Amino acid sequence: MKAFLMFKNQDFDMQMKLPANKQDLIQDMELDTLFKAMACGDKFIFAASQQAVLSCLGNLDTILYRQNILKDCLKNAAIVIEVYNNSVDSIKREKRHYWGLLTKSPDAVLDRSLDDLQIYMEILNNLKIIANKHAHKFDSEGFTKLFAMLQKELGEEFITSVQTHLRELKFKEGILISAELGKGNKGNNYVLRKHKSPEKKHGWRRWAFPPKPPAYAYYISDRDEGGLRALSELKNRGISLVANVLAQSSDHILSFFTMLRTELAFYMGCLNLYEQLAQKGEPISFPLPMESSERSHSFKGLYDVCLALTIKEKVVDNDMDADHKDLVIITGANQGGKSTFLRSIGLSQLMMQCGMFVPAKYFCSNVSNGLFTHFKREEDAAMDSGKLDEELSRMSDIADNLTPDSMVLFNESFAATNEREGSEIARQIICALLEKHIKVFFVTHLYDFAYGFYDKKIESAIFLRAERQTDGRRTFKIIEGEPLQTSYGEDLYNRIIGTDN
Repeated sequence: MKAFLMFKNQDFDMQMKLPANKQDLIQDMELDTLFKAMACGDKFIFAASQQAVLSCLGNLDTILYRQNILKDCLKNAAIVIEVYNNSVDSIKREKRHYWGLLTKSPDAVLDRSLDDLQIYMEILNNLKIIANKHAHKFDSEGFTKLFAMLQKELGEEFITSVQTHLRELKFKEGILISAELGKGNKGNNYVLRKHKSPEKKHGWRRWAFPPKPPAYAYYISDRDEGGLRALSELKNRGISLVANVLAQSSDHILSFFTMLRTELAFYMGCLNLYEQLAQKGEPISFPLPMESSERSHSFKGLYDVCLALTIKEKVVDNDMDADHKDLVIITGANQGGKSTFLRSIGLSQLMMQCGMFVPAKYFCSNVSNGLFTHFKREEDAAMDSGKLDEELSRMSDIADNLTPDSMVLFNESFAATNEREGSEIARQIICALLEKHIKVFFVTHLYDFAYGFYDKKIESAIFLRAERQTDGRRTFKIIEGEPLQTSYGEDLYNRIIGTDN
């Protein structure tokens, strides 16, 4: 039994290796805010959401496969939550039988497996009832296969048969075991036997010919410890095989519930996030992913989902059409929303590539073979290296992991030195990245660097600017425009220090 709700033909691996730059992504994209919103206090959903988002799929079919499943989840949230709660309940109830782990004797293994299987059959029956009642409401391939599997494998005849076997294995009529005598009159070839149903005889025949006992019996005194021990050993040898089979069956069903819970945990996180964004009136949409070799990046109403989750006000959104572009340079006024805009680019890319909806009215982008961030950092408190050394070291680490069709987001990088040197370093790095067919977003105050690319009128580049009104107010809108020589730092001075002195 398989869930297949994250991939078409493989399980979702919670231990799958994540990108080497995962900590940078978490820090620069403020992903903990996203994961906490998805988890709503549930540590398991937090872990599953983190694993899914950071895995960053590159396969279009899998992305669309998950999108369709998520659409079903949004359309049938109450049913999906019920399925998830059943899987969680099975695991919680299984853990209550921890005492069965204290011993591996066949007797204990059998008892624990019987108890677990009774629980699992009850929950499997619940899932079959859900499938029978609601399967027609789901359209995605993933849920269609899951419900069809439950309906096929959990027929009435199968469930009745299992329940009958479980009752018989409680051995309320005693345990019937056959054996052969081996060398030294030692028993071997122990076989657990099924009790025969008594033959029905009526009238005088039953009185005249009573049924023979199924086996000869002898009794052991309560004080005969050796005899009791020998009898217990005989019993364990007889039930050993069936105990192992039951334990394997129990483990198999538990693994199904565990995987069902794991894969649904991601979608539960998506439902939690959707509910919070809906309460704030923020739009979402399902993105249109394109092949990594294409250069597509356009959206309407894109906003920073993490900012939306942390402030009461409605966040400012942005539009962009950067199709057929490899380089996007963003300049403009200080505190004009450039970093927030850059973060919205990275967050939407990660959300798209794990199969989620995105925080936008419309979003289309090619998938990337890896997302990397190079954001400015605080000064090294240990003074082990200068700030420029640290920036170049991080850039070297990124370069070691880059492949064609990756995406790199730069936020005020290489500004730790003077304008001329910083611009030259940035120019050489960006030119090298573009030659390797890597998409670049670059937020900068380095005018020489930005204008140098603008002046070349490169067709594959687009230049954006943080909008500033004539009175100095920021709209936090990012518009298309050529780089300016000033970042309007005097606006901040006048606002903070004042103009009276």
